[in-house]
Amino acid sequence: MDEQEKIKKTSQETEWELKPQYVIIALVVFVTFCCCILFFFMIYRYNGFTDFWKKLSLILQPIIIGVVIAYLLNPIMKFLEGHLLKFLEPRMKSKRKAKKTSRGIAITGSLVFLVGICVLLVAAIVPSISASIQSMITSFPQEAKDLTKWVDEVTNGDTELASMIQQGVDKITDTVETFFEDDIFSKVQTYLTSITSGVIYGVKFVLNVIVGLIISVYVMADQEHFAGQAKKIVYAMFKPVRANVIVDTVRKSNEIFSGFISGKILDSAIIGVLAYIVLAIMKMPDTVLVAVIIGVTNVIPFFGPFIGAVPSFIIIVLQNPIQGLYFLIFIVVLQQIDGNIIGPKILGSSTGLSAFWVVFAILVFGGLWGFPGMLLGVPLMAVIYYVAQKTVSYFLKKRGLTTDTLAYVYLTKVDKESNQPVYDKNPSKKS
Repeated sequence: MDEQEKIKKTSQETEWELKPQYVIIALVVFVTFCCCILFFFMIYRYNGFTDFWKKLSLILQPIIIGVVIAYLLNPIMKFLEGHLLKFLEPRMKSKRKAKKTSRGIAITGSLVFLVGICVLLVAAIVPSISASIQSMITSFPQEAKDLTKWVDEVTNGDTELASMIQQGVDKITDTVETFFEDDIFSKVQTYLTSITSGVIYGVKFVLNVIVGLIISVYVMADQEHFAGQAKKIVYAMFKPVRANVIVDTVRKSNEIFSGFISGKILDSAIIGVLAYIVLAIMKMPDTVLVAVIIGVTNVIPFFGPFIGAVPSFIIIVLQNPIQGLYFLIFIVVLQQIDGNIIGPKILGSSTGLSAFWVVFAILVFGGLWGFPGMLLGVPLMAVIYYVAQKTVSYFLKKRGLTTDTLAYVYLTKVDKESNQPVYDKNPSKKS
């Protein structure tokens, strides 16, 4: 009986030892099942989810605008604050007062800089762009005829090629003229309604921008306090080991995003100004409009130059075909200078991504979110790549394996007993 009781007690103890493991497994299965249901519900109710997200984004638009403005102006504010602090600190009794004063002046200076840039751009660009568009609309039919005549002269002797090009030009001309004559004038009431709603939305957006500017002041003024609150929440929710990883990842993400966005804006501004100077020297038509298109589209990595070159080429070639060819040569040279000299000097290795991952990020995130996705896809992909790299390195180190990627190129297996890599003896024969 004693032996039976001992066996019974031992089995009960073993059962109780195993129970916590089963509870953990059951919890993991339950959480996974709930996540699957939630994911399926989000896909099944996608329209409702997107409507809710659009409504929430519209409500939060002033805050989003304010945070974005504060994020973009933060480097300028920090630069001004650093120099002002050096000047005011020796001249004031309290360091706290000197810091507060320098922060206030720096925030004001950064906002004045932003407003000044916007006013200068609007004053310099809008009248020229408006005049260029009006000129294009009024002179488009005549320019199309001149282009057809030029094609006839160039392709003299090759009637088939001339006929094909002329048919293409005529088709484009008819489409544009039909759009202006039939679509625009026949749907004036619809367009007026759309314009009215657009004006209302524009007024709301302007008000949101004004509120966003006010919010950006508070964000820049108390950014250290907000950062402290965020870290406090992270360390309250997670253990120090995991919290350290989260804080380090956020810090690295901030470095990647700020370095890429500020660098890309500066790079695009330089390219836009350089394009304007060269195009003005070459006496290209609609110089300001073309330079703005080149500068704005250059913000998009990799595909930006091609996106901007297409409408710019059409604008120029309709007015002067020879200059259109010169423009194509110029844009190729300009983008080579930007890609090999200006871009690397400004951006450096801010993302650390290869060309493949850059194209992958632009295509995927651009397909998901449009223009913002094409702009922010590269730094977002860089953050994902950084997190994945850190995670893989952590597990490799845990298993006692090297983290060097080149060590895995010709790897065939890892020996189970010695935990040492085994390499292919003749890799060239299989390549």
